[in-house]
Amino acid sequence: MNIRAFFYGVGLQMRLDIRSRTLLVTCYLVPLLFFALMGGIFTSLMPETKATLTQAMTVMGVSMGALIGVPPSLAEVYGTDIKKAYRANGAPLWFGAATVFLSAFFHLFVMSCILLVLSPVLFDAAVPQNLPAYFLSLAVFLLASLSLGTAVGLSVGNQAKLTMISQIFFLPSILLSGILFPISYLPKALEILGWLFPASWGYKLMLDGGLRLSSFLPLCALFAAACAVCVLRLQRLKAKSGTRR
Repeated sequence: MNIRAFFYGVGLQMRLDIRSRTLLVTCYLVPLLFFALMGGIFTSLMPETKATLTQAMTVMGVSMGALIGVPPSLAEVYGTDIKKAYRANGAPLWFGAATVFLSAFFHLFVMSCILLVLSPVLFDAAVPQNLPAYFLSLAVFLLASLSLGTAVGLSVGNQAKLTMISQIFFLPSILLSGILFPISYLPKALEILGWLFPASWGYKLMLDGGLRLSSFLPLCALFAAACAVCVLRLQRLKAKSGTRR
């Protein structure tokens, strides 16, 4: 596959995702509605949350899009005749996962930028002091979260199970990340469990300005582990496709 065809596929997937109810809801509508509602509640009840509101709402929105929106999109690709169309046209099996991944990255990055702009305007939230470092930490968090969502989508073939398992990853990511209440309030076991998800490290990294390796390296490790799962799952899907010919 040449580069031109690859980027055409990515662009096509971006346009399709805009029309997809699943990704439109999980990448834009729900995160922005949650921000509009909870932003006012948080800043009214706890004015000190203005310092972390942008990062907290971004973690929630990215986690929802990556863990709730991406897996069903992958199930549509690899559980339907779309996969056969890729193979018939000479596209590699990883093409579908790559286009969904990059499209979701683009849409979630746009959503995060909207939150960054609206937070100080609507709720007088603090603006990150070092914006280049903030965007770097956001990009790393996006990569880790989307790789996890991709691994989930490739690993679960049943749509009913996929919805349940996506929630199993999403809910702890939010509840144990520290965006709703400080992690120190949690029992030690739950605090440790929270560090197994990208949301906890992403929130910490964005608060730190993206400059601390203690938060950066764990996200890189989670990204690498999820990518390894994706490669294994794609190899297995390829082997299954080969046996059915």
